Amino acid sequence: MKKILIICNSTTGLINFRKELLIKLIEDNKVYIIAPDTSYKKDISSLGCSFINIQFDRRGVNIVNDLKLINNLKKKIKEIKPDVVLTYTIKPNVYGGYICKKLKIPYIVNITGLGSAVENPGLLQKLTLFLYKIGLKKAKCVFFQNKENLDFMISKKIVKDNYKLIPGSGVNLEYHKLLPYPNNKKIVFLFISRILYEKGIEEYLNTANEIKKKYPNTEFHILGSCDDNKYLPKIKELEKKKIVIYHGEVKDIREYQKISNCTIHPSFYPEGMSNVLLESCAAGRPIITTNRPGCKEIVDDEVNGYLINIKDTDMLIEKVEKFINLPYEEKKQMGLNGRKKVEKEFDRNIVIEAYMKEIMEVENV
Repeated sequence: MKKILIICNSTTGLINFRKELLIKLIEDNKVYIIAPDTSYKKDISSLGCSFINIQFDRRGVNIVNDLKLINNLKKKIKEIKPDVVLTYTIKPNVYGGYICKKLKIPYIVNITGLGSAVENPGLLQKLTLFLYKIGLKKAKCVFFQNKENLDFMISKKIVKDNYKLIPGSGVNLEYHKLLPYPNNKKIVFLFISRILYEKGIEEYLNTANEIKKKYPNTEFHILGSCDDNKYLPKIKELEKKKIVIYHGEVKDIREYQKISNCTIHPSFYPEGMSNVLLESCAAGRPIITTNRPGCKEIVDDEVNGYLINIKDTDMLIEKVEKFINLPYEEKKQMGLNGRKKVEKEFDRNIVIEAYMKEIMEVENV
C-alpha cells in the first residue's frame, strides 16, 4: 500500500470536483489530505482519507506567513513520508513542489488556472513565475486545464516537457445526468458562481435589468456565496423589484437546473476550466459565456450556446434576447448538443485515468 498525499487550498473543490479520484486512490493506497479549511472534513474522513488541517491564506502574499506555511508543510511531509504528492492551486503547487524537490519525493501538479497574480504583468507576476519555476522544476507531471495556460507557461520557460493537457476536472456524468428540458411559459436563466466582479456579476445584473423590461416572462436566478459584499445591497434591491432571485450558496445545483433553460456565465476570471459550464452542459442546458480560456473551450458557438466578449453587457443582452426568441425545440437541441460534447470531451474518467497513469509510473520506478 502506497502513501499518497494531496495538498490543496480548499476541501470544497476537492469533494465537489475530485471526489471520484479520491475514491479510486483509496482502493489501493493510504491517502492523506492537507487543506486550510475544514468545510468537508467529515466527507473526506468518510471516504477513508486522513485529513490534516494546516491554516494558510489562499490569496495573500505575506513572507512571514508563507515561510511558516513552508515549514509546517515540510514537517508534515517528513512525518507522512508519502510515495507521491498531488498538488492543486498556486501555493500548494509552488511550496509543495519546492519541498518535494528538496526531499526527492515524486510530485504531480495541477494548474487549476493561472490566477490574477500571473495573468497581470508587474512585480507580483515576476515573483510568482520565479516561484513557479522553482516549484515545478522537478515535477513528475504538470497538468494544465486549458491550452492558453499551457502555452503561456511554456513561453515563460516554466515547463519544458513534463506536462499534459487534461479537460479541467471533468464532469461526473452519472451524478450530473441529462435532465428533461422544461417547457413552460417562463424562461429561466441561472448564474452559478461566487459573486465576484471577475465572475461577471455586473454584466449579469445589468442584463437581467434590461431584459426584464422587454420580457417579463423571464427569471434570472443567482446561486452562489457573496464574496464581495458590495454587490449584496444591489442584488437585494433588484430582488425587491422582482428582477433577480437570490438563493445564496447552494450545495446541490441540480434542483435548480431542473427548472432552468440556460446558464449564463459572463466570467473573465482566470479559470482553469469552468465546472459551472461543464455541469450545465451535462444537465442538457445551453450556456452563454465569454471567449475566455477555461470557458470558450466548452462552447461551440450557436451549437450548444453562445460566446460573448468579456465585459460586454450589450453583447450579452443581444445573445440572451436571441436565445429567448429561439423556438422551444432549438433551445432543447442546444442543451442536447452540450450533453454530447461533455460526454465526448469532458468525462471525469478521462482525468482520473490520466492521474492513475502518472501515479502508476511513479510506483514502477
